Amino acid sequence: MYVIVILAMIAGFLALRLYSVLGKRTGHEQEPALRPAEDRAKVTVLQPRPMADGSGDSVRLAEGLIAPGAENGVRALIAADRSFDVPQFVDGAKSAYRMVLEAFWRGDRDELAWLCDEDVRASFESAITAREAEGHVLDNRLVRIEKAQIVEASVNGGVAQVALRFEADIAAVTRDQDGNVVAGSMTDAVGTNDIWTFTRDIRSADPNWKLSETDEA
Repeated sequence: MYVIVILAMIAGFLALRLYSVLGKRTGHEQEPALRPAEDRAKVTVLQPRPMADGSGDSVRLAEGLIAPGAENGVRALIAADRSFDVPQFVDGAKSAYRMVLEAFWRGDRDELAWLCDEDVRASFESAITAREAEGHVLDNRLVRIEKAQIVEASVNGGVAQVALRFEADIAAVTRDQDGNVVAGSMTDAVGTNDIWTFTRDIRSADPNWKLSETDEA
């Protein structure tokens, strides 16, 4: 009896420690230390998981995560890649949205190269270079993601594309080299509406998706 109680206490302690490491981010935490390239390569931002037999219609179960008109495209993707899981994909896309924005804001070209395809990476790097030439620094913060929803999905020649609409609140401030505010405010969050497209070759062993297009909704 005492052994069971002790094991239960140990399990509870480990669960609390795990949540403290993997719990949801609120946007107020300190910026994490940059991961070495070899560590980043082991991380999967948008990785599908195998679907258990008899799990049902993933499209039907993902109510609210798929916009009207996108269901057929999602079903075609699931038919081509049975490991594709809608709720997990949307959760991963939200993580990628935050990671890409924060990498762009701090000018982390290596992180952007890992998360984006060549065209998107080049666009981000061009904007970073122009910002650095002006001596400006972005002091932005993603306050919250109000909504993330799949608005389009397709599979062509083994390449899958999924577009999501993100509705988010961002506190944005631009500072000069001396730290003076040039534009924006950290107290007034601005609503944004973006459509980001992620791409993956489903024939590849690499499970990661990359950001292939960004646009305003």
